[in-house]
Amino acid sequence: MAGTVTAAAEVGLIGLGTMGGNLALNIAENGFSIAVYNRTSDKTDSFYANAGALAEKLIPAKTLEDFVAAIKTPRAIILMVPAGEAVDEQIAALRPLLSDDDLIIDAGNANYHDTNRRDAASKEGGPRFMGIGVSGGEEGARFGPSIMAGGPKDAWTQVGHILEAISAKHEGAPCAAHLGDAGAGHLVKTVHNGIEYADMQMIAEVYGVMRDGLGLGSDEISKVFGDWNEGILQSYLIEISHKVAGTADPETGRPMLDIILDTAGQKGTGRWTAIEALMLGTPASAIEAAVASRNMSARLSERKSGQAEFGPAPARIVADAVSAKDLEAALVAGKIVCYAQGFGLILEAAKQYGWDMPLPEIAKIWRQGCIIRSAMLNDMSKALAEDPARNLMLAPFFSAKLKETHGALRKVVALGALNGLPVPALSAALSYFDIMRTERSTANMLQGQRDFFGAHGFERTDKDGKGYHGPWAMNTV
Repeated sequence: MAGTVTAAAEVGLIGLGTMGGNLALNIAENGFSIAVYNRTSDKTDSFYANAGALAEKLIPAKTLEDFVAAIKTPRAIILMVPAGEAVDEQIAALRPLLSDDDLIIDAGNANYHDTNRRDAASKEGGPRFMGIGVSGGEEGARFGPSIMAGGPKDAWTQVGHILEAISAKHEGAPCAAHLGDAGAGHLVKTVHNGIEYADMQMIAEVYGVMRDGLGLGSDEISKVFGDWNEGILQSYLIEISHKVAGTADPETGRPMLDIILDTAGQKGTGRWTAIEALMLGTPASAIEAAVASRNMSARLSERKSGQAEFGPAPARIVADAVSAKDLEAALVAGKIVCYAQGFGLILEAAKQYGWDMPLPEIAKIWRQGCIIRSAMLNDMSKALAEDPARNLMLAPFFSAKLKETHGALRKVVALGALNGLPVPALSAALSYFDIMRTERSTANMLQGQRDFFGAHGFERTDKDGKGYHGPWAMNTV
């Protein structure tokens, strides 16, 4: 049956859920013929029937054999199936039908360790493999996401023109790039999502200061976010925060934020970022705080018990104790720290795996299409181009901004602590900033403790070499 199908499609896509379906339509709208397949053929039929004028670019297939036969060789097949076992199962089903020069592209939210494993397996024989991170949600998939690709360079050569065409554009430049071998693309997507967690958490924290500390209503808070979106904080997340705060519930007429239950969900990629930071020994404290905050938000019954036992934490602060300008500056400082940690994590992973990862290019492809797109990324790209190995905080532009804003960050964190207003991500950012500008830290005490109970040794400030021990070692029983 497969032999009767004409190979006309320039690319294939498996998985016609919301993201996969939108990505397929995006590919078709950009002029590429695309074969589509879904495990349940009813969904394939429905997708094709509702594609409108774009149906002429679609080649629906009922069987995997017909789907593969419909794609021109060397074939490129995009997987938009749930991360994990489903990807491995789909690869296993495709392998007997494909040649060694064909290409399988996992475009889901994969753990980059899985992508590394699949890349290594592909080198032992069978079709080539590529992992790409796709950011932008449903709208991005349909009209232009940010695309972070990892894998063999020849794979990018084969499909890069398609991925660049369907990506978001910033001043005409595609927000899609090849970022390194194996799981490099999915690693960058993971860090992107970790930064997203921290950025969102910091916004939520200043919202809490305005709501609980200053007693502002949702409309007033919406206006503050709207004003901020005209300045240095201009970004997708500030824009939607303005819209969310200003929206009324159509059923009750009350502010939408008053109706939404305060338990935050997560799909795990922020957690992956925190885990990778710990495993690679690089600080990502703002991201870790954001992940922990989501975990705590889910413990609603415990929080209710805590309030019943100890009383509510938030207290109203003096109206002029903190201004919208202070909160804006605190967010600027927190955002710089968060991104410095994120790019530091990418750099450390690149060293670990020997990936030649273009950090300035990563900042560029995040400027449109993705959730963390913001005006500040232009300056980040320039700073990383000057010195990609330098902590972003030390780049002249961001150093100047931090000198202007860290006082406001300190003020907001202090007021939060004194008035029971939780600001964990902002607090973590401030602590990171203070540690990273302290030449003589307190880790000498840690090393003394470690040597006392475990004879781990330490370095001395007045001599070269390692493995020195304190006099307590002679008295240890």
